[in-house]
Amino acid sequence: MKSFSRLLLAMLLIGCAQGMYAQKSHKREFRGAWIQCVNGQFLGMGTQKMQQTLTAQLDELQRDGVNAIIFQVRPECDALYKSSLEPWSRFLTGQQGQAPSPYWDPLEWMVNECHKRGMEIHAWINPYRAKTKTTTALAMNHVGVQHPERTFNYDGQLLLNPGLPENRKYICTVVQDIVRRYDIDGLHIDDYFYPYPVAGQQIPDDAEYAKYSNGIRDRGDWRRYNVNLFIEQLSSAIKQVKPWVKFGVSPFGIYRNKRNDPKMGSETAGLQNYDDLYADVLLWVNKGWVDYCVPQIYWEIGHKTADYQTLINWWNRYAANRPLFIGEDVERTVKYPDPSNPNSHQMPAKYRLHQQMRNVNGTVLWYAKAVVDNVGNYGTVLRQSYWKNPALPPLMTFLDDKAPKKAKKVKAHWSPQGYFLSWGKPSGRKWGDEVNRYVVYCFENGEPVDLTNPDKIKAVTYGTTYQLPYDGGHHRYTYVVTALDRVGNESKAVKKKVKL
Repeated sequence: MKSFSRLLLAMLLIGCAQGMYAQKSHKREFRGAWIQCVNGQFLGMGTQKMQQTLTAQLDELQRDGVNAIIFQVRPECDALYKSSLEPWSRFLTGQQGQAPSPYWDPLEWMVNECHKRGMEIHAWINPYRAKTKTTTALAMNHVGVQHPERTFNYDGQLLLNPGLPENRKYICTVVQDIVRRYDIDGLHIDDYFYPYPVAGQQIPDDAEYAKYSNGIRDRGDWRRYNVNLFIEQLSSAIKQVKPWVKFGVSPFGIYRNKRNDPKMGSETAGLQNYDDLYADVLLWVNKGWVDYCVPQIYWEIGHKTADYQTLINWWNRYAANRPLFIGEDVERTVKYPDPSNPNSHQMPAKYRLHQQMRNVNGTVLWYAKAVVDNVGNYGTVLRQSYWKNPALPPLMTFLDDKAPKKAKKVKAHWSPQGYFLSWGKPSGRKWGDEVNRYVVYCFENGEPVDLTNPDKIKAVTYGTTYQLPYDGGHHRYTYVVTALDRVGNESKAVKKKVKL
């Protein structure tokens, strides 16, 4: 009798947990994770150890349902990739300007590894930061050494001066080099524009303001004007090289406080993009200069000056002109209890808010290692509930709205490695017609083929094969393959009946 009671209790607990984390699946959803280097997690590892570490992270993130990696490749006007314009990063080798040994190109490697796992790869750069506080030596070919007149010091950092046109041009040249040479899916910048303000310190841009003010009388308006010019110019530079590469920005989580902007400000009292960082994010979204926006809403529900619920509602209301993803702090989410349910941390409550937001199309997790380490069981819950099934990328019809041709010659066949579904890549004359991914669905025998049902998706893959789960050949299934173009438009279905 006691064992039956224990079993019943266990079943009830499992049911409660499933109910707590239950949510409707989405067919299209951006499920990203940031992998940063500036925290020094790769310092001293060497090539083999870093590749092993990244492999383990990517494998775990793939199991947890992540479909996009945002990989930091330029933290301080340096490079975690082969560059003729900027020096190798010290966050890779320990010494700026020193190539990795044995030699490898981390960005090239990450492109291959992410695509192999069906993940997008977005190259993440810090546009203006030229030296972090902890960097003590710059390479001779670093822009801060070659052109110190184009930089300024602020709070122990060195920054490219946003008021100088040559710096905007320089950053765009660096980005075009990345976009041209690597098969990335996106180019990503974060919230470092003008520096975060420090009491008692002033931004030294008097000379630039006198020379380039363009009649703008307010210094804050002029600084915003400089950043606006840069965002528009960078967007154009990316699209000139590859129109399909998505340009994303991840701003600080507060646009403006209501006390500064009674009409549009949020009920918050923290640092502001518009007033303190001179970043008019809503202008960029509404002008279409960015392709997606990821506000860093890293606070908890109930935070006194920056409440998560207040902010996700604010961004959902005002930033809907481009796909909106939410930047989530994993550690803070599991650190704080849900105000409505003190026995739980805040992950379920936050994801319920995501469900309620009409214009929220995805999530980016800060940061990848916290998910991999399964802090607060976060990764397990993603894998077992929220991101259990694969998801396609959100549509971006403003880039392209035409579906590609369907996959060719879908067939099932045996190989020494097992039973596989395979297909051919359809032709495409223009970039908007080019296929680079495929979706594999599975339906029971006699079940209607419904491509709107996300629970039927088995894989999103950059390859042209899928291993079938053969189990004696006793059951019939209908597999369906569709093709995706560069920005995620989906082709017509091709069916193949198999016995597994």
